[in-house]
Amino acid sequence: MATQTAYSSKAPSRAQLDALPGATLVEFGTDWCGYCQGAQASIAQALEAHDGLRHLKIEDGPGRPLGRSFKVKLWPTLILMRDGAEVARVVRPANAAAVADVLTSL
Repeated sequence: MATQTAYSSKAPSRAQLDALPGATLVEFGTDWCGYCQGAQASIAQALEAHDGLRHLKIEDGPGRPLGRSFKVKLWPTLILMRDGAEVARVVRPANAAAVADVLTSL
């Protein structure tokens, strides 16, 4: 199994994220979160069919303004954006189908 990419501690600003053109999947979580670790295989499986999709893994937690701007309360939270606007989200996906359902909004 391939090594999973770590959540980035360097988050873009909300304005930078809102300015991104096209589709972006923003994943909020932490590397130590058991729910986040458990969801990685399902997320990777669902993303296989969307090779060109921009996927940002952002570390979230207290004092992290980007997650608060999206009202993230549980991890992992995946938010699908198109041209800076949220089009769908899934919180703690149980399987690849839950993530794939969000990606159908593309």
